[in-house]
Amino acid sequence: MSNSQTARVLIVDDEPDIRELLEITLGRMGLDTVSAANLREAYQLLDDENPLQLCLTDMRLPDGNGIELVEHIQATQPSLPVAMITAHGNVDSAIRALKAGAFDFISKPVALEKLRSLISAALELDPIDAAGDVSDDNELIGETHQMDKLRTQIAKLARSQAPVHIRGESGSGKEVVARNIHGKGPRAAGPFVAVNCGAIPAELIESELFGHLKGSFTGASRDKLGLFQAAEGGTLFLDEVADLPLAMQVKLLRAIQEKRVRPVGANEEVATDVRLLSATHKSLAKEVAEGRFREDLFFRVNVIELEVPSLRERKDDLPVLSRALIKRIADAHHSEIPAISPAAIATMNNYQFPGNVRELENMLERAFALCEADVIDAEDLQIGSIETPITSAALEKSDAKGSQLNEVAGDLDGYLADIERGILSEALDAHRWNRTETAKALGVSFRSLRYRMKKLELDD
Repeated sequence: MSNSQTARVLIVDDEPDIRELLEITLGRMGLDTVSAANLREAYQLLDDENPLQLCLTDMRLPDGNGIELVEHIQATQPSLPVAMITAHGNVDSAIRALKAGAFDFISKPVALEKLRSLISAALELDPIDAAGDVSDDNELIGETHQMDKLRTQIAKLARSQAPVHIRGESGSGKEVVARNIHGKGPRAAGPFVAVNCGAIPAELIESELFGHLKGSFTGASRDKLGLFQAAEGGTLFLDEVADLPLAMQVKLLRAIQEKRVRPVGANEEVATDVRLLSATHKSLAKEVAEGRFREDLFFRVNVIELEVPSLRERKDDLPVLSRALIKRIADAHHSEIPAISPAAIATMNNYQFPGNVRELENMLERAFALCEADVIDAEDLQIGSIETPITSAALEKSDAKGSQLNEVAGDLDGYLADIERGILSEALDAHRWNRTETAKALGVSFRSLRYRMKKLELDD
């Protein structure tokens, strides 16, 4: 909002002492306040022609409860943030408020420093804008109904501090959605910290999330901030949260409830201020039912669930999505943007994309390297030969030759990259690094050679 305009805040509480405390605190922040002792008075003030920028309401009111007020504001003035004041320790009420659309909550007795922080964050909110400002890399591309719905949901969720669980298939863009929620909200100026919970060894996950003190375990040669502290004032995104070990889930639950973490080796907890987002390609409800995910943690991280559509659910987005991705690829290579033929689009339409947008991007990057005459055609996509499974017969044949499996050592991609790097280096040396001659000798296009050299770090 404009700095020249004084914000006006509605306070709804039936206790005169609480109303007076809030009025004094907000007045010292340079804010105008109007007060109501019940729902009826609150509705009248909401109908006032003078606009409001924030509403603070108690949960229990003489003629109803704060949830009713949140729902009324959501229906009539969705751009007006509402913060709920709840009884100390009443997490269930807080969750109900967040589900109804509250921006955030604060517990009684009201901690004034937390109240000031909450108000400052709420007043930084802009009116709901589904487009918003995000970087090109995090742009949600698509014109289908599914994508329009997703953008609208993101715009609303960005205005809340509620934990959001993002569900979708691998490669569908869950982290991009999380970055959009962060980037459109009041924490946009703060850090966005993403961690893949399934990629961290179980014995290190506590240290990664909460930090550790020097000497707290073998190898802890210095103090280290955890990811909760690194995300202070911003957003912490826990990707593949279902992969957290059960023992770690207990500690994460406490961190969420208390908004405090204890670094490994520390005697005292440290207060944290982060917005928590999580994601998984699994069904958390099924994980709970099968005993792999704690039910109490489920209700804390899954206050609001957001579904990201798979690529096959929005096939009509393929042309615009493909053009945007190929432009990004060409820009990264400082190259002309190739066209995509109708035959290539038709071929993609007939493919199911189990790997979703990530698979499409990889496919187009490969096609970019292989295409001729600056046009990507159907055969450049190599659909049908994307992955050749290694059969047992092939392995037996390999064994008969002395077996290269030991050399693969669990890293087939790295092994094949080393072989390709050796062939390219030999060919380049043979032609004195004349790339045109080298490409001809190898039977590949100049663009393909340049792409392979860049991928294998052979370009100088």
